[in-house]
Amino acid sequence: MALTGRAALLALLGVLPVALFPSGATVLGVAVVVLLAVLVDVAVAAPIGRLQLSRTGAAACRLGETVQVQLSVVNAGRRRLRALVRDAWVPSAGASPRSHELTVPAGERRVLTTTLRPTRRGDRLPDRVTVRSLGPLGLAARQGRHEVPWRVRVQPPFSSRKFLPAKLDKLRRLDGQLLARTRGQGTEFDSLREYVDGDDVRSIDWRATARRADVVVRTWRPERDRRVLVVLDTGRTSAGRIGDVPRLDLALDAALLLGALASRAGDRVDLLALDREVRASVEGAGRQELLARMVDATALLEPTLLETDGRLLVAEVLRRSRRRSLVVLFTSLDAAPLREGLLPVLPSLTSRHTVLLASVGDTRVEELAGGRGDADAVYAAAAAEKAKADRRQVTAELVRHGVEVVDAPPEVFASAVADAYLSLKAAGRL
Repeated sequence: MALTGRAALLALLGVLPVALFPSGATVLGVAVVVLLAVLVDVAVAAPIGRLQLSRTGAAACRLGETVQVQLSVVNAGRRRLRALVRDAWVPSAGASPRSHELTVPAGERRVLTTTLRPTRRGDRLPDRVTVRSLGPLGLAARQGRHEVPWRVRVQPPFSSRKFLPAKLDKLRRLDGQLLARTRGQGTEFDSLREYVDGDDVRSIDWRATARRADVVVRTWRPERDRRVLVVLDTGRTSAGRIGDVPRLDLALDAALLLGALASRAGDRVDLLALDREVRASVEGAGRQELLARMVDATALLEPTLLETDGRLLVAEVLRRSRRRSLVVLFTSLDAAPLREGLLPVLPSLTSRHTVLLASVGDTRVEELAGGRGDADAVYAAAAAEKAKADRRQVTAELVRHGVEVVDAPPEVFASAVADAYLSLKAAGRL
């Protein structure tokens, strides 16, 4: 049972007769009247146990989108239900409104709509539904809680899809599908054309040249049906935030753009996410189902506060990729984790595969590096310059090991990774 503000007001009004006729009998009489009114009100209220609750509505959405979930309330009792319903969700679901006023005649059904705007990826779940059934006087109410299960899976936002049309246009030009063709240096022969200054002399077709008056070179179509393995580092460094966005979320966004682009290029794309253990995996997905499977597999990914096991990472890549592949590793360029974890085992990976390491640059470091206003700003600038120097040094070490490195700010990070993939494809290095 729950008392309302009306019950308190009724009790307050009872002070008047007590003040006019101060005695124990008056106090007792007022208390009995208030108590009887409350008990009668509760007794007449519609029973909570006869309600039938169920849910319908959205089961998935992208981060940042707004969706609606409906709560159906069926009054299977014989009394009219006048109630206050609180449909509670976890805070990160961004549910509104928090409560609903509801009137349901006996045997009828009403639908309440809750709007969700989630602020985090993953499964957003409802808490209990609390129903407060009010009596006709509004003095008190029966209160009960119901478990009405539902799940809304919040997927990565894939905001980098805005870059996809431009990247596909580059891919078509690269693949020789437009009139203004640019030739890649792949291994699939495409056609012959006249030699122009700047062409590689090794591409000259001497037999065709002997039959013509001009020097002729072979042109090559970029390879198709190659293997691209996207590796997401979900270790400690992926929990760092660039602005208000975790590094892992920025990496996920870039991985989705790369997967969409590479699958359109005819390449096979697999995904692996790990730290001290494998957290998610997508293998053998066709072009039509790749993005859906990647989104579903990564929706629940969260950073762990552990250093990533470099040996496990390399072992998993080598186990999954028997033939030469492009391995795109999304991680940070922090010197200590790379030198202790990845760099010692990197040669066994680069000897078998082409490796592209992609890391998001922190714009805050650039801002701090330019500070000169006071002593604190100067110290912060010195620390930022030291961080930038360490980043350049570890990048140079990676390049010496044969690794391609993408280090770009968050605004263009996904685009830069896609461009690096297209450059490697044009150069025939997949």
